[in-house]
Amino acid sequence: MKTIVTILFALMILSPAGYGQKKKIVHADEAFLAGEYFDAIDLYKDAYSTVKNKELKTSIVFKIAECYRIINDPVRAEMWYRKAIQKNYPDPVAILYYAQQMMKNGKYKEATEEFNKYRQLVPNDPRSGEGIQACEQAMEWMDNPVGYVIENARLFNTSDDDYSPAYARDDYKVVYFTSSRDDATGKQIHGATGQNFADIFVTKMDHKGRWSTPVPLDKPVNTEAEEGTPSFTSDYNTMYFTRCEMAKHRKLGCRIMVTQKEGEDWGEPKALNLVADSLVEAHPAISGDNLTLYFVSDKGGGYGGKDIWKVTRGSASEDWSEPENLGPDINTEGDEMFPYLYNDKTLYFSSDGWGGMGGLDIYRATETEGGRWNIENMRYPINSPADDFGIAIQKKEMKGFFSSSRKIRSRDDIFTFVLPPLRFSIIGQVRDLQSDDLIPSALVKMIGSDGTIIQDSTNSKGTFRFMLKPNTDYIFIASKEGYLNGKSKETTKGLDKSTDLKTTIQLASIAKPIEIPNIYYDFGKWDLRPESMVALDHLVEILNDNPNITIELRSHTDSRASDQYNMELSQKRAQAVVDYLISKGIDPKRLIAKGYGESEPKVVDKKLAAQYPFLKEGTVLDDNFINSLPNEQEKEICHQINRRTEFQVIRTDFPTNEKK
Repeated sequence: MKTIVTILFALMILSPAGYGQKKKIVHADEAFLAGEYFDAIDLYKDAYSTVKNKELKTSIVFKIAECYRIINDPVRAEMWYRKAIQKNYPDPVAILYYAQQMMKNGKYKEATEEFNKYRQLVPNDPRSGEGIQACEQAMEWMDNPVGYVIENARLFNTSDDDYSPAYARDDYKVVYFTSSRDDATGKQIHGATGQNFADIFVTKMDHKGRWSTPVPLDKPVNTEAEEGTPSFTSDYNTMYFTRCEMAKHRKLGCRIMVTQKEGEDWGEPKALNLVADSLVEAHPAISGDNLTLYFVSDKGGGYGGKDIWKVTRGSASEDWSEPENLGPDINTEGDEMFPYLYNDKTLYFSSDGWGGMGGLDIYRATETEGGRWNIENMRYPINSPADDFGIAIQKKEMKGFFSSSRKIRSRDDIFTFVLPPLRFSIIGQVRDLQSDDLIPSALVKMIGSDGTIIQDSTNSKGTFRFMLKPNTDYIFIASKEGYLNGKSKETTKGLDKSTDLKTTIQLASIAKPIEIPNIYYDFGKWDLRPESMVALDHLVEILNDNPNITIELRSHTDSRASDQYNMELSQKRAQAVVDYLISKGIDPKRLIAKGYGESEPKVVDKKLAAQYPFLKEGTVLDDNFINSLPNEQEKEICHQINRRTEFQVIRTDFPTNEKK
């Protein structure tokens, strides 16, 4: 059904310009114009072997490529377009089609090169730039897939086309779908596809969850014509489907049929005749109340080869309205097909005109209050470089079936999909700020923006783990006796796939001074520079997280001035820090400013020794050591290390309810 509807539309845009006069070519051209592309391929290949004229032979090669493109065989289409280009086919469109077939075969980098070649030849055609952008986007999507789990529904599929599944019962245990397998009613071989005419098949799930062997529906639904793409009302008593009539060298088109349930069988279908006989109507999608019908047509007033339209009515006994095009929010210059209405609110459809991954991509459209549509590509792995279309979804969860030619490029299969519930967790470590050692038995409290409060302790290796909820902000607070409380923040907001987050919480021991990094002053001055205030804001946070502590702010200088000068400068710098903390709301009773000048040179710890290879852990950076260093750069590093601001916890019993 997908192929025949595509072919019927293609017949309306192709012309016989430049056809040769020789008998074999004439026969091939006749088959081409009649839409019998599968037959035309062999006729063109036969004619090619007898033609001597190079230009005519090149034209035949291009027509063979066109046939493969139209019957959706991108592997062979790519090969024949390449041959036409190698034979210098004069129309640059061969390069464009060559690039498009490469996309459908997943060759995005190679396709980009061909799109660039086409852009150089036809710079005003936007299709080259759109193709390049689509290739880049497709590669990104494949590198970052959405969380759907996809599996081939093997019991549904054959070596022929199987597609457009639809749930036929509210327990989702009966599925109708379209197939051109040997069991189809129509026994003629389709001149366009080389397959049987398609029919609607049904399969049922037993109590063990196994699907039965699919069987075709009886007459009057299936006939010698081609039937497919079923759609049901919410009570499953009314079915709409497509019927396409084909005859040798005649274009009879497609019609939407409707039939009512009569016991276990279906009644005589009736054609809706929504558009003129010379046009095509196909791919019905009926609303649950049977009052709105979406469908595909080439009716005039559209935006491309195939558009999605809708008709409405006030009651089931009334006639359908005049068709209404869904407009440019949905329809493009390309093809929009296979509409599917989910919960009567969301419209899914397939398109090759929205810059997808190659062939038809499945899109989700939601209507806004102003009557506009928001369009979203379902992305990889629902979509692929091949054709993806004909989706069916269960009402209560994102689970169902869809069709795709990804397995065998020119054949359609049915696939299952499910979006598992998002699962988030966090694995954390609690480490000593100074030594970087892991801290076991630390208490960790998790506080969520949804009101969740959970606590646990780190294990013997100093790690912890919590399960998280979607769309939630979290704070993790770690504590242990002898340490200041520490915390980290994480969020699951904006995450669209299951993720294991990681975090590290550092706890500072109160047994020794804690250095405040990135505290800077201008030379010989004690005014805080702006970049220092960022680091001090972190100290404000520490003091607020540990409201019971009282600290001494310690400022140190290097030894390159007099003792008295350094002592006075360091005292003023320590007081500047205290003044800043007070301005941020910290109780002055919790703060003591103390300048140490050059009296307490830094003792090298593990981190400094790792950062500077010329320093060894335990070394005191006094004048004797600094003066013994061989070069000025190393000396300056030591002076810089000595110029530091620290704080020391001197009490842990400050009353939090004391008035300020």
